Amino acid sequence: MTDALEVSQRSEFDPLGAGALLATVVLLCIGVGAAIGAAAGSVAYGVVAGAMIGVPASIAAIIYRYRDGA
Repeated sequence: MTDALEVSQRSEFDPLGAGALLATVVLLCIGVGAAIGAAAGSVAYGVVAGAMIGVPASIAAIIYRYRDGA
């Protein structure tokens, strides 16, 4: 009878927070890539490299943040 009385747990997933985390990590990686690219002589290549690293890094950050939620 106690199983029927248990309150179901709500999911801790927050779509707005996940989107903000995704955008923050991507933009941070692009900024770091641009800075490294500027030091190396080509900002454009740095931005592209930062975006290429930022997309999987942001996905990994979301998985890490919400791994226990859903």
